[in-house]
Amino acid sequence: MEESHFKKVLNKKEVFALAFGAMIGWSWVILTGDWITTAGTLGAVLAFVIGGVLVLFVGLTYAELTVAMPKCGGEHVFSMRAIGKTGSFVCTWAIIVAYIGVAAFEACAFPTVVQYLFPGFMKGYLYTVAGFDVYLSWMIVGLVLSVAITVLNYIGIKPAAIFNTILTFVIAGVGIILVAASAVNGDTATMEPLFDNGIKGIMGVAVMTPFMFVGFDVIPQAAEEIDIPAKKIGGLLILSILMAVVFYVMIIIAVSLIMTKDDLGASSLATADAMKKAFFNSQAAANVLIIGGMAGIITSWNSFFVGGSRAIYAMAEAKMLPAFLGSIHPKYKTPTRAVILIGAICFIAPFFGRRMLVWLVDAGSAATVIAYMLVAASYVILRFTEPDMERPYKVRCGLLVGVIAIAMTVFMFILYIPGMPAGLTPQEVVIFLIATGLGLVMGVYAKIKYGDQFGEAPGIWQPIKYRNKA
Repeated sequence: MEESHFKKVLNKKEVFALAFGAMIGWSWVILTGDWITTAGTLGAVLAFVIGGVLVLFVGLTYAELTVAMPKCGGEHVFSMRAIGKTGSFVCTWAIIVAYIGVAAFEACAFPTVVQYLFPGFMKGYLYTVAGFDVYLSWMIVGLVLSVAITVLNYIGIKPAAIFNTILTFVIAGVGIILVAASAVNGDTATMEPLFDNGIKGIMGVAVMTPFMFVGFDVIPQAAEEIDIPAKKIGGLLILSILMAVVFYVMIIIAVSLIMTKDDLGASSLATADAMKKAFFNSQAAANVLIIGGMAGIITSWNSFFVGGSRAIYAMAEAKMLPAFLGSIHPKYKTPTRAVILIGAICFIAPFFGRRMLVWLVDAGSAATVIAYMLVAASYVILRFTEPDMERPYKVRCGLLVGVIAIAMTVFMFILYIPGMPAGLTPQEVVIFLIATGLGLVMGVYAKIKYGDQFGEAPGIWQPIKYRNKA
């Protein structure tokens, strides 16, 4: 195995913050009210527990594989060893589409949040895209933040991780303030109805929850840059999922202790309004919570930037994408060209407006499930083909966990079929097909250009049949 091109610089707090920060974005600020009105207080809590359990099974497969194969690229490495070059290409391309989709969306989400803090912020109308009015002031904020996040990731994962850690503490602090204030000033009577719309209500929220937990998979992408004992990496990955579940559940309970059903129906930002009401109608308190939501946008943006750039680098190093994207900066030890590519996509994202980016994120979510499915399949396959592989973090009842993970990901993907509860819209289907077609073109191009080098890279973890040829 060749020596890594990366520096091992990430400590436990920074690794946890990358994963947890990716899972806790802006959704807890804008969707909590919808979750409660759809399923009731305990119904929404139960839905998130169900979603968390589903994701936990997938997370367990990631934890074992990440510790067993701690190489940059995560899904790319696991699937390469288990199902070969073509399967690895599909798996990694799917997760890249998802990461880039979220990163591009955050370039539009942040300036949208600024609008809540400063109602007169939207100045200089430019044009309308898919029903969304694009303003110059809105666009400038997205462009500036895109450049800043790109520079941060260019100069090293350590400063990016430190920044993420600080903002994760901000999110946690704001959440704790809301929970504490609701516990003191809230009323359990406002939690009624505990259950609303029966099983239909619970399932209506449950279908959304797995996609709130996407982000733990950033950890394996940066595995070569983690400076902690291998076995602890798996534990941190699982801990990040569990803490995300706890965070969402506590926010749901806190909001329900403050906001009546009528309050929720009249609110467009229930979590912020709950904070305002908990502090005796203080707008300043509501603004503090919105700032916490803004911190969540940046942590999610930054984490997916890290994950996306490492996945692109891994594919380029294996000659599955243009090789020039597999460049590591001699000083900063970052995949700078992959970073610049994602930065360029984020920079142009605001020009397309927020609505089109929502379609991209939803299409990317379906791609994420495909990647999860192939990782879970790789996990099961390797349990059979390489039972003696060193697994410092070995999951108990491993085959059962893997089979459940596969079943859950298949179920999650079915939910995206048009007409299902989380079904893609016609626009999202088109984007999904375009992304698939682009991946096919890139794969064919790389196969023609690099020939037998396609899927080969120094030190890469490859399937037995490929390693034996060497």
